Amino acid sequence: MALWITDECINCDVCEPECPNEAISMGPEIYQIDPHRCTECVGHFDEPQCVQLCPVACIPVNPEHVETRDQLLVKYERLTGRPAPSSVSVSTTPPPLA
Repeated sequence: MALWITDECINCDVCEPECPNEAISMGPEIYQIDPHRCTECVGHFDEPQCVQLCPVACIPVNPEHVETRDQLLVKYERLTGRPAPSSVSVSTTPPPLA
């Protein structure tokens, strides 16, 4: 799942430089997260860095961009051009149908 920044954002500038995928940028009024670039830091860190650092806790999961950990790893590989770290495996089995 990608993350998103709510209108509770205070534009503190803490999150943008910490995003390893450069998914965070300044929008018209507050920071925004590009869901096509956000991997929730999967492949880079154990926890999303923006969420860890946000002083007002305004970065929840974006319900419009639901992704599995495996999908986030594939996105990581596409964005970085590197294979996922060996400590993390990418499953080739498709998720069960709901």
